[in-house]
Amino acid sequence: MVKFTPRRVDRNNYNTPIMYDKEIDEYAHAILKDYKPNLLREPGKMDFQYFLESYLGATIIYHDIYSDDPNRPILAMTAFEKGCIRVFDREDECVKRVFVPERAVIIDNAVMESGKEGLALFSGFHEAGHIALHWEVFSAMVRDGAEFGASYESGFKGDVNCEFADEFGDMLTVSNASVVCCRRGNIESMGRGRTERTASDWREHQADYFAAAIAMPNTTFIPFVRNILRENGYYKATVTTGRDGDLDILVEDIIPDAISETYGVSKRAAGIKLRKAGFVHNHEK
Repeated sequence: MVKFTPRRVDRNNYNTPIMYDKEIDEYAHAILKDYKPNLLREPGKMDFQYFLESYLGATIIYHDIYSDDPNRPILAMTAFEKGCIRVFDREDECVKRVFVPERAVIIDNAVMESGKEGLALFSGFHEAGHIALHWEVFSAMVRDGAEFGASYESGFKGDVNCEFADEFGDMLTVSNASVVCCRRGNIESMGRGRTERTASDWREHQADYFAAAIAMPNTTFIPFVRNILRENGYYKATVTTGRDGDLDILVEDIIPDAISETYGVSKRAAGIKLRKAGFVHNHEK
């Protein structure tokens, strides 16, 4: 695995990386060069599950993740120490605690439903971003929590313990896991619409931008989009929407559909990446 070493950090917030999006692109490029270099030459889909397990050493677990706010469902979470998380037991129709190991990526079952393949891919790569970019950050938060009993900004650390059987069948009692919970608004957003951010917001943005950079690397993404624009008779660098109906259909439907099909991402993620890459601007009236 290519180790991430940030050039600048926020020392007041557990050394949260301070970085430009371009630096995340560069790191994602280095990972792909090490892991699967052919994806830097030809556009294609990458299996997020195999990447998490084989390259990052994560354990993937699927559950109906419990959320205390039904309007902000948790799509995925990463455990930075072993312990318990809350899930919904559909059979018994109750909330219960289950054990997860350190470095587990827990993905909500709803994300894995048919028709949500793009969201599942992005959720997996978003959690990969937390592991690759923020492992030391959250590990430091865990150490502080163990010493001071602090609560974690995105997860939970309570007083209730749970029991589980270890590999020898003996019952052990553990506390709640320290996890980062990633909700619907964190995934497939890439910071879109935010003007002010906390350190937590920056970490979520970095993880989500990492997901886009790994799933749609610029080395193939930019020529791929340029080729479609040229095939449709458009040779300028940027399309401004709201001026030409045919161009609007091209950049809001045709190209995002092509990106989704080629890279395995959702149409929503493809559209945001188009704007992040500078291909599309909205017309200002």
